[in-house]
Amino acid sequence: MPFSLTPSSKLIRFNTNPMNQLRPSFDEETKLAGSFGSRIAGIDEAGRGPWAGPVVAAAVILDPDNIPDGLNDSKQIKAGDRDRLFDQILNGSDVGIGIGHVGQIDRDNILQTTLWTMGQAVADLTAAPDAALVDGNKCPELNCPVQALVKGDGLSLSVAAASIIAKVTRDRIMVDLARNHPGYGWERNKGYGTAEHHRAIYRLGVTAHYRRSYKPVRAVLNRQT
Repeated sequence: MPFSLTPSSKLIRFNTNPMNQLRPSFDEETKLAGSFGSRIAGIDEAGRGPWAGPVVAAAVILDPDNIPDGLNDSKQIKAGDRDRLFDQILNGSDVGIGIGHVGQIDRDNILQTTLWTMGQAVADLTAAPDAALVDGNKCPELNCPVQALVKGDGLSLSVAAASIIAKVTRDRIMVDLARNHPGYGWERNKGYGTAEHHRAIYRLGVTAHYRRSYKPVRAVLNRQT
């Protein structure tokens, strides 16, 4: 039966004071491994906020003896380093990826789609985890113990690895989509609501890759009717 280790009122929270920032460690994985087993998955997503494109989640079970150097929150890493780490994580870890498309986002909302996508990422692993750590304050329903970590991509090495896999995967999807839909700047903005993107959507209109339930997209659609 799916269950969560930590109720939302007792989430682990990361100290966001810049003077006290810590690099991710394997401490949370070690704690869970002592109770549940050694296969601890880190889970994170990319793409909850953009106007266009899918939301992508990743689940990563690191090999404790083969952890790539430099793992951190994907937003804190340069693009070239993310690509290097992406390859190292894929080559040395058990990795699962889930993708939630725009139609599902519009139907179910972004939160429910994100949680579903996280579940798909876990199901894509080669074998089930013994427990899982999830970035944020909401947990997907999994058939293993699952613990939410606020700012987990800066706290847990496994979650940091998942954040890199999710972001690089989604960024590459948006670059591919940009080739078939020039003018929106998706290769640069990755579907997020930049000023360039705002001008483009009014000029070029809404494609099938837009989240029509999002207010800026609805505004364009209403203007066109």
